[in-house]
Formats: sequence, C-alpha cells, structure tokens
Amino acid sequence: MKSIWNENAERRSFSPLKGDINTDVLIIGGGMCGILCAYMLKNEGVDCVLVEADKICRGITMDTTAKLTLQHGLIYNKIMKRYGTEKAFLYYQSQKKALEKLKEISLKMDADLENSNSLVYSLNDREVIENEVLALNKLGCSAKFCEKTELPFDIAGAVKIENQANFHPLKFVFNISENLKIYENTKVIELGPDTAVTNRGKIKAKKIIVATHFPFLNKHGGFFIKMYQHRSYVLALKNAKTVKNMYVDEKDDGLSFRSYKDVLLLGGGGHRTGGKGGGWTELERIKKEYYPEAKIVTKWATQDCMTLDSIPYIGRYSKGTPDLYVATGFNKWGMTSSMVSAMLLSDMVQERKNDCEYLYSPQRSIIHPQLAVNVFESVKGLLTPTVPRCPHLGCALKYNKEEHSWDCPCHGSRFEEEGNLINNPATKDK
Repeated sequence: MKSIWNENAERRSFSPLKGDINTDVLIIGGGMCGILCAYMLKNEGVDCVLVEADKICRGITMDTTAKLTLQHGLIYNKIMKRYGTEKAFLYYQSQKKALEKLKEISLKMDADLENSNSLVYSLNDREVIENEVLALNKLGCSAKFCEKTELPFDIAGAVKIENQANFHPLKFVFNISENLKIYENTKVIELGPDTAVTNRGKIKAKKIIVATHFPFLNKHGGFFIKMYQHRSYVLALKNAKTVKNMYVDEKDDGLSFRSYKDVLLLGGGGHRTGGKGGGWTELERIKKEYYPEAKIVTKWATQDCMTLDSIPYIGRYSKGTPDLYVATGFNKWGMTSSMVSAMLLSDMVQERKNDCEYLYSPQRSIIHPQLAVNVFESVKGLLTPTVPRCPHLGCALKYNKEEHSWDCPCHGSRFEEEGNLINNPATKDK
C-alpha cells in the first residue's frame, strides 16, 4: 500500500550521526516541512543540521496528494468571521507567497510541476460557496463561483481559484535535500534547552525547530489537547477519466480529485484517527459507481494534524521555551503550509520581524468548540478499560480493520498489529 510517488522517485540516502556536534539551528523531522526549513536557512547562510529518526520522507510527505494551493477548504470566510479581515488577509498573503516560492523552486528541477486550477465544492450548500467567493474577492483574490465541473456528479457550487499547481512531492524533496546536512536513523531521545540527545550522539544548538508532524514534547505547548489527527484514503485509478483541475469537498469526510499523468487520484473516506469512517471501502464504492472500468493501481492512506481553529501552529513551542520552535497542524494542507513554516521560522530564528508571527502563534487562544471535543475524546480514551494502551499518554487503542493497525483516538498515534510504531506523537512501540 505505497503511494504512487514511490514508483518513480530516486530516493536519496544520508548517513546517521556519528558522535557529538555543534550547530546554530537543529531541525528535528525529515518531512517536507523540516527539509524546507533546512533549505531556506542554508540558502541564507545559516549553519543548520536536520535529524530524522528513520529515513527522510517516509511519513506523511510520502502519502500526500501534493496540491499546491492557497485554497484550503472554506478557510477564508471562517477566519474573517472569527478573527477579522486583517488576519484573513495575512493568511492569504502568506499562503500565496508560499505557493509562488514552491513554484519558483520547482521550475529549477524535475518535480513534475503542473499548473492547475483549484476548486472547493459543496454538494448541497450553495450559500457557503458564495460566502467564500465574497471573502476571497474582498482579500484581493480573483475567486469565481461555478456550477459546472469535470466531476461525474452534480454540485451546488464551487469556489474556483486559477493558477494553482501540483507536483511530485518526493522528486521535489529529494532534489532540494541534496546539499543539506541531514542525518538519518538518528532519533532524538531527550531534548534540553540547547541540547538534543540522540541515539547517535549529542547535538548542541542555539535554536531548535521541531517539525515532527505531531510535536513529541508533552511538557510544553499542550499540543496533545490543541490538536487531533484525521485519516483519509486514496485510490490511484488507471482507465478513469482524469481531471485537469484539482477538487476537494468542503466537508472533512468528502471526496478529493487530482490527476497525475494518466492516473486519477481519488481521495476521501476520512475520519478522526481511531474513529469510524468510510475508508477504502467507501472509495471503492465510488469507483464502482462512477469509474466502473478503472483499475486500482495502488492505494494508500495519510494522516493530518487538525488544529482548534483550522490555522497551523507555527512559532515558539511555548512561552517558556524561547529558543525552541514548532511547525504543526497543517489541517490537510501541508505543502504550502510547510513553506509558510520555513519562511516564518527562518525569520524568527534570525530575529527578523514577520507580520504573520501572531497569526500562526501556537500561544493564541484555545477557546474554540473543538477544544471540548478533544477533551471529551481524551477523557473517554483514558477511562476506557481495555488494552492495548497507547504509550503516549495511556489512552485505549482501537483496532483499524481497514489498515490492520491499532490507532489512538485521543491523539492519533498508530501501531502495527505486532506493536511497532507507525505514527507519532508516541515515541516508542506499544
């Protein structure tokens, strides 16, 4: 069940750390976000090192659908209503700059970059689409309302933004990682104010960036209550009618569509990690209904960190850790948000002002309805008297029949049937 990106990307390998070293900036985590942070810092002349517990891009980056767009569901009207036009504009500008930067870098290499329009659609709610179009146009984005699409079913309406893109995420990452200081198979087992103790030696650093998908340090930041994780599934279909544009349902459990060459990537079946959802079974039903002649060439699943207000957490890990930084909670939109993280954290570690710092701050208010849901799920998981238990914070694990894994409904850690760790925030096998 490997993603389509594994089929034609030449994987790059790096040696593990050998002994103690010093650096100005240490980056923990070798996915898209961590590698972009290292890439941006190196290009500015900053001495930086990246460590990865396994191999780079063996996690979420490998399983993305790799849409490069500033259109993240119906986010702009939501931010405008909750925080005002100024913050909505900051989000728009930061994501737009990230998109442009990703395109600029991709054009210098073989990353299968393709320009494409992006559409967020609703099956039955025309009004939410119209409101998002109005919000985007107010921010200076030329968004359009449309009813007719390439999709094999009718919709109530869609928000269309032109000149977005998609690419091959592994080709891109392996290209930009070529000349970076990266140590694979180097796991951080203890983190202090200016030192990371790994299984291969100690690393002293003036600044440390945690880019491990879900932050692993529990005693600071409170991320285990500020986020939950969401799983979604993908079928790669040949002999199906491909699409020129990229599409996603405005509902979390809806469908998404993009094409890669002659393959249609059909996504959906989503649910909270550890909960119930459609999974591949639902996608196979959709395939049978709309693409009966198509052949499944591969299928995979991915996992996303979801924040309380749909805005990522990028900045200082906590108020009490001034030289420790974090990037997490990309809410299914990790490509541009990874670049936003790299641009913002590059400024912060070099003590430069960035207007987006307060927008993405992990220390912003946690008073949102989703907080009550997260607390309820955590308490329920802790009080459920069954085994096995998650080694992260002790919640009862749920068996995932679709993927034959043990999943934590509290914070999203996942384990193989034999107990080997698949996804964090847990740091050891069950």
